[in-house]
Amino acid sequence: MLSEDDWGVWRELRLAALAEAPYAFGSTLADWSGDGDQEGRWRARLSMRGSHNLVALLDGTPMGMASGVPGSGEGTAELVSMWVSPAARGRGVADSLVEAVAAWALERGSHTLELAVMPGNSRAIALYRRLGFKQTDILGSPTPDGSSHELVMSKPL
Repeated sequence: MLSEDDWGVWRELRLAALAEAPYAFGSTLADWSGDGDQEGRWRARLSMRGSHNLVALLDGTPMGMASGVPGSGEGTAELVSMWVSPAARGRGVADSLVEAVAAWALERGSHTLELAVMPGNSRAIALYRRLGFKQTDILGSPTPDGSSHELVMSKPL
């Protein structure tokens, strides 16, 4: 688990994620670079109340990230900021990150893990389905272009 003092590694991964997969996130590289790229902001993200922030290492190199945050309802937690470097995909990194967030959610008394995914992100949707998530009828946040909404998926813990 990361602390706010680990902001540099979180920053490196988050900027890589936003550059490599801009279609996968509600925020953009422009949001977090330039004037938005400030140590205090990165530290604040990692010290968000109730969050559980993880980085996955593969051969000692940071290759993925994910966070767990309190969910919108009683007994729910949410998986956010999930990303794995293309060099580490297909090697179990994503599974490990999701499993670690699920374990954290169970420890805090959650019975459901939710996530939101962009509707066109078929690889992520397939991963989440394989890990037991099912699409809900809940309407997620609008996509950045306003053309649709994120898909909300959940799984019982």
